Amino acid sequence: MKILVTAFEPFNGEAMNPALEVVKRLPDQILGHELVWRVLPTAFGGARAELESVLGELEPDLVLCLGQAGGRKGLTLERVAINVMDAPIPDNAGEQPIDDPVRAEGPAAYFSTLPLKALLAGMQERGQEIRLSNTAGTFVCNQVLYEVLHWASQHRPALRAGFLHLPYLPEQVENKPGVASLSLEQMLEGVLVLLELLVEHEGQDMKVAAGTTH
Repeated sequence: MKILVTAFEPFNGEAMNPALEVVKRLPDQILGHELVWRVLPTAFGGARAELESVLGELEPDLVLCLGQAGGRKGLTLERVAINVMDAPIPDNAGEQPIDDPVRAEGPAAYFSTLPLKALLAGMQERGQEIRLSNTAGTFVCNQVLYEVLHWASQHRPALRAGFLHLPYLPEQVENKPGVASLSLEQMLEGVLVLLELLVEHEGQDMKVAAGTTH
C-alpha cells in the first residue's frame, strides 16, 4: 500500500506551517507500507495543479492531507469538503475567490472516506486527543480535500482520503495572547498514531470499523 501525506507552505504572513514541519519529520514507511509526502502551494490554482500531478504520478491507496487551522486547540479530523472557494484572505498567489465553486461540474460536497469514528476511538485509546470537525472552512484546505475526493470519484473510487487540521505551533502564538497551540512533538506523535490506525483499518467498512452505525 502506498500512502500519500500532503502539507502546505506557510501563508498569511506566517514564517512556518505546522503541517509542513510535521511532514518533514515523517518516516519513509508506516507499519511496512510506503509513505510519500508532498508540499502543496497555499494557492487555489497551484494546489490543484500540483495535486493532480502527484495523484496521477503516485496513484496512492491512502491520502491524508494536513493543514493549519490557527485558533483550534488540537488535532481535528474533517468530515466534509464543500464545493465553494470563499477566501477570507488572498492566497499565496494573491488570488481571493469569492463564492466560486471548486468544480463547476462537481457535487455540493464530498464526505471523507476515512473511518472517522474508528480513528477517533483508536486515537483516544492510545492517549491522543482529537476531535471531529464538520467544516474545513472555505480556503485552500477545503479545496484540496474536495479536489482529492473529486479525483478519486473519477479515477480511484476505492481510494481512502481525508484531512487533518493542526493548530498553531507555540512559536506562532508568541504575539497572539490567549491563542491555543500544540508542540511539534505532540503533533508529530498524533499524526504517526493516526497513520498507523489508518493502515490497521484499511479495507474495513467505515461504520463497522467504528463499531456503530450511527
